[in-house]
Amino acid sequence: MKTFKFFFAALLVVIVLGTNAQTYEPNWVSLDKRKAPGWFSDAKFGIFIHWGVYSVPAYRPVGKERYSSYAEWYQVDVMGKPGPGRDFHNRVYGSVFQYRQFAPLFKAELFNPDEWAGIFQNSGAKYVVMTAKHHDGFCLWPTKNQYSKNWNSGETGPKRDLVGDLTTSVRKKGLKMGLYYSILEWETPAPSALDKPYLAKEIIQKYQIPADKYVDDHLVPQLKELVTLYQPSVIFSDGCGDETSEYWNSQSFIAWLFNTAANKDEVLVNDRWGKDALGLHGDFFSTEYSPADEKMSASHLWEESQGIGGSYGYNRAENLEDYKSSAQIIHLLIYKVSKGGNLLLNIGPSADGLIPVIMQQRLADVGRWLKVNGEAIYDTRVWENRPADTNTQTTFYTRKGNDIYVIVTRWPENELHIPGLKSAARVSLLGCSVPVKSKSKDGNLVITPPALHPGNIPSEYAWVFKVGSAL
Repeated sequence: MKTFKFFFAALLVVIVLGTNAQTYEPNWVSLDKRKAPGWFSDAKFGIFIHWGVYSVPAYRPVGKERYSSYAEWYQVDVMGKPGPGRDFHNRVYGSVFQYRQFAPLFKAELFNPDEWAGIFQNSGAKYVVMTAKHHDGFCLWPTKNQYSKNWNSGETGPKRDLVGDLTTSVRKKGLKMGLYYSILEWETPAPSALDKPYLAKEIIQKYQIPADKYVDDHLVPQLKELVTLYQPSVIFSDGCGDETSEYWNSQSFIAWLFNTAANKDEVLVNDRWGKDALGLHGDFFSTEYSPADEKMSASHLWEESQGIGGSYGYNRAENLEDYKSSAQIIHLLIYKVSKGGNLLLNIGPSADGLIPVIMQQRLADVGRWLKVNGEAIYDTRVWENRPADTNTQTTFYTRKGNDIYVIVTRWPENELHIPGLKSAARVSLLGCSVPVKSKSKDGNLVITPPALHPGNIPSEYAWVFKVGSAL
């Protein structure tokens, strides 16, 4: 009898688990029903890393337009187009020097993944996304795929597993680790680019993967290889171009990921899986150097990525004025989080494996600010009743439970009037013990900023008033 009861109980557990388990079909209707893992909406701040063969020349003429300084596009927009960029390449490396010849020079001889992970942890970031493969096709792990032979970091250049080494170090620091993967490779034009490929015909003829093999024998197997080896918490796809997700076989891969992968309960994917998916499908939408007035809704997860400079890959042509100040980065983080998004802040290490000191300094400043004010960033949500956003605002809001955080990027000279809040149980200034006075006036909460001096000011760049039990 006991044996029967045990068998019946075990059968019941199996039935319940089977009932609760969701099987996703390889179509967006089914995939969009998945609830994204909650860690992403709590994390708010991540580090993006663009590092690869393009980090050797590390150059592109600096432009003021959006996207115009991307040094990771060296093969296409420096070598591939007449002008000052190509003139630089011919003068420094020679006109017959080909892009693939940079790979042996990408040695990463000073790369210390534990140091990198420590810098990221101290910045206050909660996750890291590394370029496992950019549009040039070079892999930062020792892939077994036949079409990447001698074009990966295990066989050429560093001759080590850069993705694996950093993944181990980042996770030891308690951070989530994600991977960027370009589904496009310039050397193998997709159908919509056949008439106007990114590279010269002779390069394509030499290195092109057969069109009928690219997706099924190269792209999808490599994605599965990355998932199996490293179990990333984020897969940041890029390079979909004008092809659909059906062409890239994206929906089938994502269904496999959500159904069977070991990391299925933790991983999120973005929306760059086909032109039909952009801003419509995926766990989160991914914007890039978006203008301040670009509309993003808190109804769906989203993430803005920007570099500390104008380029993602390290660009030696950039000067101090081309880099964001610490204040600008912190204000960007505040702005994006207040609108319901995450900020993925990019760094571009040099080819030897060092994070440029100016980037380290910026990350350290962000970390110091977050140590004092992180309560107003992490685990927060949009305050739906906040005043309308403007391009010139200096007061921002986040919410956590019944508490409202009023974040000012310029210290107020007069009283702060908070529309939509009539009263508060208490108001305090994060990181400061000086009492903060408040009152209700004309249906608004009015905060009187305390008198501060260099000895008791809690942080630089921005300050947070916590309005307790306001809702």
